[in-house]
Amino acid sequence: MRITRLIPAIAAAALSLLTLVPSASAAPANMDGGVTPYIIGGGYATNAPWAARLFSNGRQTCSATIIAPLWILTARHCVSGGGLSFRIGSLDQTSGGTMANGVQTVTHSSDLALVKLDRSVSATYARLAASSPGAGTSVQVYGWGATSRCGSEINCQSQRLKVANVTVSGSCTDAYGGTAVCARRGDGITAGGDSGGPMMYNGQQIGVASTSDRQTTTAYTNVTRYRSWIQSVAGV
Repeated sequence: MRITRLIPAIAAAALSLLTLVPSASAAPANMDGGVTPYIIGGGYATNAPWAARLFSNGRQTCSATIIAPLWILTARHCVSGGGLSFRIGSLDQTSGGTMANGVQTVTHSSDLALVKLDRSVSATYARLAASSPGAGTSVQVYGWGATSRCGSEINCQSQRLKVANVTVSGSCTDAYGGTAVCARRGDGITAGGDSGGPMMYNGQQIGVASTSDRQTTTAYTNVTRYRSWIQSVAGV
């Protein structure tokens, strides 16, 4: 089974390594086009005030969460393109919420990154969990990524934030060998553009989207494993 990172393709070098990833310049999918609202499966989120859409040089790239007035949590593999900006607190990636730019990026050896914003943003911040749920637990994953398996996923990104239920299967590794929470497909599965988005359980974030095979399995870097690092940088 091949597990690939979820980031959209933003460079030829990345394209040589990844498959089934969307173009960073892809237009959001038309929500009225008769396609079932997916992550791949799942449905549209109705309440996620901590959600943030990540743009790299103005192009839709990844998903993220705001965890403190000045700090965004996302995936390490999402931040290499630079020119980072975020739409925070809106379910629609094209309007609403608050826009802010990234001015500093701090990466971990796992697939985690913290981005400092150019100004303080008042929001409902994602609460980070202290422990992870066990195998067999149903959890929720969120993102603006591709809504179907469509080759390059170039035209499959969602305009509105999506959510799906997945089932924790145990511990595994992320794209950089860090500790991750692995999950099996429930009513949906993550795809390109969902990178950096949260895995939530009981209203708290337990993971950050790292890899997916787009069919049955996804891996989220385990936030609880790296809480001390997050706190040392972002103070939460």
